[in-house]
Amino acid sequence: MIVTKILVTGALGQIGTELVPFLREKYGTNKVIASARRIKDGSENIVETGPFELLDITDRDSIAAVIKGHRVNSIYHLASLLSATGEDNPQSLWEVNMNGLINILEAARAYNCSIFFPSSIAVFGPDSPKDKTPQDTVTRPTSIYGISKISGELLCDYYHKKYGMDIRGLRYPGVISSAALPGGGTTDYAVHIFYDAIRHGKYTCFLAENSSIDMIYMPDVLEGAVKLMEADPGKLRHRNAFNVSAITVTPRELSDEIKKHIPGFTIDYDIDPVRQAIADSWPNSLDDSAARAEWGWNPQYGLATMTEDMIKALSAKLE
Repeated sequence: MIVTKILVTGALGQIGTELVPFLREKYGTNKVIASARRIKDGSENIVETGPFELLDITDRDSIAAVIKGHRVNSIYHLASLLSATGEDNPQSLWEVNMNGLINILEAARAYNCSIFFPSSIAVFGPDSPKDKTPQDTVTRPTSIYGISKISGELLCDYYHKKYGMDIRGLRYPGVISSAALPGGGTTDYAVHIFYDAIRHGKYTCFLAENSSIDMIYMPDVLEGAVKLMEADPGKLRHRNAFNVSAITVTPRELSDEIKKHIPGFTIDYDIDPVRQAIADSWPNSLDDSAARAEWGWNPQYGLATMTEDMIKALSAKLE
C-alpha cells in the first residue's frame, strides 16, 4: 500500500513521542497525524510541529471522523495501558486495550487502512519456554496486560483472515528510550536506572537482580516498525506479532555496564511483588529468527552501545 496519510494513536507515549518525528522526517510532516486523549506537559515537539488531534480511542465515531477528515490510509495504533498500571485497574485496561483496538479495526476496515499493532513479550506466561522462546509456542499470560495483548494478536489475525486487512505487528520486549519516560510497565526500571545513575549515582530497583528480560533500544524500535510496514507482504508468513529482541539483560548486568561509565554508581533492591511476579512469568529471552528471515530484522544496538548512547543523551538532557 502506498502511504498517503498516517495516523498515530497514543502519540504522546514512550514510543509515540519518538515515532511521530521519525515518521514525519521520513514521509513528510503533513502526512503524519499525531493523536492522544489529552495533551501532556512537554509535548510541544509533537503537538505544535504538525497535524495533531485529540482522540479517545474508546469513541469509534471520533476515530472514523479523524480518519475520514485527514484521508488516513495507515494507522500506527500505540494507545494502550501498560502492565503494572493494568493490574491496578484491569477494567480500565480492557476498555482501552481491547475495546479501543476493535474500534480502530472497524474504522480501518471502513476506510481501507493498514494497521501496525504493537504486541508484547507479556503474551507469554509460565507455561511458555523460558529461553529463546519460539515465535509459535504456548501463550497463556497471567497479567491482564498480557491477556489483552494476546487477545489483540488473535483479533488482528481474525480481521486479516476474514476481511483481508493488512495488519502487522511486533512483540516488543522492554523498551529503553532517552526521550520519554515509560508509563507503568514492568520493564520501566531499565529507563529509570539511567536517570538515577546520572542524577544521584545510585538506584533502587523494583525487580530482583537476576531477573533476565529482553530489551530493545528506541532507534531499533523505530526502524523495525517502519521496516515491517514497508516489507513485501508476500514474504510475511506471520505478518502479525513477530518476536523481536536485541538485548537480554538482568538489573545486575545493566548496573555493571553503567558502572563502566559512572564508576561510583551503586544499586540496591526493593522488590515490588506485583511487577516481580509479572517479570517471572515472562521469557528470559526470545527467538526472533522469524523476523530476521521474513523481513530482515537486524537490531543495531547491543547492551554496550545502548548504555553508552543512553548516558551520553541523558547527560546532555539533564544538564
